[in-house]
Amino acid sequence: MAELRRITIFDTTLRDGEQSPGASMNLTEKLEIAQALCELGVDVIEAGFPIASPGDFEAVRLISQKIRGTTICGLARCNPQDIDRAWEALKAAEQPRIHVFLATSAIHREAKLRMTREQIIERAREGIRRAVGYCDDIEFSPEDAARTEHDFLCQVVEAAIDAGATTVNIPDTVGYALPAQMGETIAMLRERVPNIDRAVLSVHCHNDLGLAVANSLAAAENGAGQIECTINGIGERAGNAALEEVVMAIRTRGDQLQCSTGIETTRLVPTSRLVASVTGLQVQRNKAIVGRNAFAHEAGIHQAGMLRDCRTYEIMQPRDVGLGHSDLVLGKHSGRAALNDRAKALGFHLTGEQLQEVFEEFKTLADKKKQIYDGDILALIEKRLHEAIEAGWTLVSFDTACGTVRPPRARLTLRRGDREFTEEVAAGDGPIDAVFRVIETITDKQLRCKDFEARSATVGRDAQGEVTLEIEHEGIVCRGRGVSTDTVEATIRAILNAVNRIEAGLAQRQTAAEESVPTTP
Repeated sequence: MAELRRITIFDTTLRDGEQSPGASMNLTEKLEIAQALCELGVDVIEAGFPIASPGDFEAVRLISQKIRGTTICGLARCNPQDIDRAWEALKAAEQPRIHVFLATSAIHREAKLRMTREQIIERAREGIRRAVGYCDDIEFSPEDAARTEHDFLCQVVEAAIDAGATTVNIPDTVGYALPAQMGETIAMLRERVPNIDRAVLSVHCHNDLGLAVANSLAAAENGAGQIECTINGIGERAGNAALEEVVMAIRTRGDQLQCSTGIETTRLVPTSRLVASVTGLQVQRNKAIVGRNAFAHEAGIHQAGMLRDCRTYEIMQPRDVGLGHSDLVLGKHSGRAALNDRAKALGFHLTGEQLQEVFEEFKTLADKKKQIYDGDILALIEKRLHEAIEAGWTLVSFDTACGTVRPPRARLTLRRGDREFTEEVAAGDGPIDAVFRVIETITDKQLRCKDFEARSATVGRDAQGEVTLEIEHEGIVCRGRGVSTDTVEATIRAILNAVNRIEAGLAQRQTAAEESVPTTP
């Protein structure tokens, strides 16, 4: 049997994925995800858009320094400032790539850029040539290529390759294409662009019509050599092509697609859980590949078939994507080494200090619960990672009361640095509302709750409650997450987590404002 063609998997969770509303990540979280992506076997990690903000620049720079064994990519518009900034962030990478883009569709040319076709081709050439001056691995994207006239798209792609682009990406920026159209576009470029053999053809599909994965596979079937995607399909608007779906479709139907990937598929579920935890964007239960119901069977006829031969109703095995047969793993007598091994299996890499902190909380939880599940361990680890923000507000103690005959009451003591602050409020629609009011008073911030979700981390009456919420203050929107066997405590921790992120954003905004003020000699 002939060897299958290898598809490059380009992950943009840290760049396009982070553009999901409320999905911003701090530096520690981005590095943790980058490490997980590397272990997953991703070929290219798009770590960010360096010129977009100081935080994005620092994330790309740190990931470039720390992550080895994969290509690290930074995004840039076709202008000198963007490209120079991208290289400054990427230069420590073992395998750096600069990804430059410029819109080409008629609607973008006329409404956004106000440039002629000739001006766009020349701008693209200039940008690519400047990037080539820094490194050999250059990707070019004609933004909104799926809505670009074929004749002009061919001209742009040919010019980009002549200027030095080694990968040319064809984005369906607004999720407008149909699979047949996407396949035809790739086939057309392979046939009509004379120098196409000098570059890898790539696709970047959005999911506005729910077709991102189908469009990506159609492109691969017609010769595309790279697919751009994100973990859990997160991204702008309706998201991007989901990496786990693309990879498992190729693995399961390699006979039809005649291609393969280098992804370690048993890391898919742990990586999915990590990204969901960090972003606060939980995976729907019936999500393909990584959803909780992806391998669940309830119908009697299905169960009967499964008992005889799992292939009757499963085209993949749970273990192929990292799902084991048992969720129960540790007990109160388990040690640090066992906990650390399980943390790695779940997709986390804990420092010695983090492991000790999680282990102490694990022992406390083990005394409260008879059974410890993977979900409990995940909750403890994620809680520790989410609370690891310097100079933040932390909970010392709380007391709440509510009922039908008196106003709800909340008394909180919070610590910031070496100082403690205590306030009490007897008002609101319930204990959660009262807690919000106390935190607003202590932190001196008006908090607008835009989203609130409480769920069980595992099963049973003694399960840990997991609260994720989204809060806005002075135009900054941040997600927060809290975990506890007490749902009110989980809510307090989630609010404080979001407040700490908001304060970090305010500090960053102030720093940027100060740096932009001109100085006199």
